[in-house]
Amino acid sequence: MLIETLIRLFNRDLNKLKEEINLYKDEFNLWKINGSISNSAGNLCLHLVGNLNHFIGAILGDTGYVRQRDLEFSLKNVSRAEMIKQVDDTMLVVESVLHQLTEADLYKEYKIHVFKNPMTTEYFLVHLTTHLAYHLGQINYHRRLLDK
Repeated sequence: MLIETLIRLFNRDLNKLKEEINLYKDEFNLWKINGSISNSAGNLCLHLVGNLNHFIGAILGDTGYVRQRDLEFSLKNVSRAEMIKQVDDTMLVVESVLHQLTEADLYKEYKIHVFKNPMTTEYFLVHLTTHLAYHLGQINYHRRLLDK
């Protein structure tokens, strides 16, 4: 039951991420920063794609994805179309890997220690949904503030 809920939440918010990226009137503004806003929407999108492909795809699904976290924040001017493609590809990975999990897998310790203490896979997957929602909110605010 939780697995289906997680799939629905990830799909909902990744679709909303694509919608937010597409709502920018000027594609250039995806990369805009201003004052205390140090992360552009484009970099936050790349970060979310990298995060989910690493923690769900590579760690849980053995996809072979190799994360380059520094590039998630340093790459600039990736096209809107390329970012949307990356989000679409990420959605397929997340759904595929989560469908492979059993309810028993959720209660197992997550394969790596991300935080100071061990945690269950269930806990970390719920954390990843809130991480996605947090940055999605930042992107929405960024768009409304800087896409003029």
